[in-house]
Amino acid sequence: MTTTSKPIIIIGAGMAGLACATWLHRAGRPVLLLDAADAVGGRIRTDVTPEGFRLDRGFQVLQTNYPEARRVFDYGALNLKAFRSGAVIRLNDGRETTLKSPLQQPLAAFSALTSPIGTMPDKLRIISLVRHVLKYTPEELLARPATDTLSFLQRYGWSEQIIDTFFKPFFGGVFLDRELTTASNFFEFVFQQFVTGEAAIPALGMQQLPEQLAARLPKGTVRLNTAVAGIVDGCQVRLTTGQVLDSSAVVLACDGLNALRLLAGRSGSADDVVKTPNTAFHTATRITTCNYFAVEGGHSPGRNDRLLRLNAAANALAHNVAFPADVSGAYAPAGQSLVSVSTHGERGLSEAEITAGVREELVAWFGPAARQWQHLRSYRLPAALPAYLADQPAEQPLKLAEALYRCGDWAAYPSLNAALATGREVAEAIIKS
Repeated sequence: MTTTSKPIIIIGAGMAGLACATWLHRAGRPVLLLDAADAVGGRIRTDVTPEGFRLDRGFQVLQTNYPEARRVFDYGALNLKAFRSGAVIRLNDGRETTLKSPLQQPLAAFSALTSPIGTMPDKLRIISLVRHVLKYTPEELLARPATDTLSFLQRYGWSEQIIDTFFKPFFGGVFLDRELTTASNFFEFVFQQFVTGEAAIPALGMQQLPEQLAARLPKGTVRLNTAVAGIVDGCQVRLTTGQVLDSSAVVLACDGLNALRLLAGRSGSADDVVKTPNTAFHTATRITTCNYFAVEGGHSPGRNDRLLRLNAAANALAHNVAFPADVSGAYAPAGQSLVSVSTHGERGLSEAEITAGVREELVAWFGPAARQWQHLRSYRLPAALPAYLADQPAEQPLKLAEALYRCGDWAAYPSLNAALATGREVAEAIIKS
């Protein structure tokens, strides 16, 4: 077997690995994708219960204007269903206020003079930021100098009121970071995406995204239930079964911690990679727990308005509440509704304690009927997103050594766009080599 006929082995069949494989296959290069899981998708998975509920593993959406998503996905085939732009915000005193299109039509959304969220200067500053982000490409925003998001907002001049009642609940949910320590250049990028695009879900669940990419690959390209023990001499990959596979190049399409683990057995150790200037393996993560409840009857607690519910109370367990079946009816069987409740951060509570606490908050929010909602499943996701702080570049070097690469949002910034982009960039580098 010649070097050129050996496959490029990609370790990890998440979005980055699938994107890399897609672009390599288009260029006519042989590819082998390995993943220990029982399905493609990595962190993007959808479980279907026996009753017919579709449960995404964590509340996730597709920002439809992501540049990389527009490159690779067939939106028509995904049958995307969009949330309405905006949110219903529960204030600290229990009152609710509805913001429709707060970033696209700020003055109308905040009802200018009567909204309990922010002052008139606050609303004008949102218009100013909208104009600011629209002057740049997404890549230019990500390359801008950064501080943490909270400092950025404060320096921009927004009041603590609007920061606490809008920015922290809304963008804290996007970043899984209520304290807004996330880098401000990423905030600017995400802000632009909400201004220019929609937040949507495929009609049959988020796993339709990875499955669409996997379906374009030749049969046998993806090997599931296949755990990798490490990378050995040159471009060889050793499986946990002891089998050793030859390749022409290896791509680590996994998180930083697993990448370091796989490199540990590499000839000469991983030191030549880890100590390479400007090469870092970020392992800090954002944590979230997603609880799902089923609601009997034909009336959704979300009133079918397709708006996200946000909680402005800083110490609440129910940070955001969504009703996926109001957006796509396929998420729940006929005559039932689906409630998704997210809790961010490490609370030191058991699943039962979080579920019980969330239910009590839902009763205060939606009334006594919430006590009767059936708890379907909880997902605790300790590595839901990589942390992205102000001192991190928007992208780390993707080539680690000769014929050794990495891709994924762990090597860039925490988003589907970064996973897809780094996968493409690694494929292009391999094709040119």
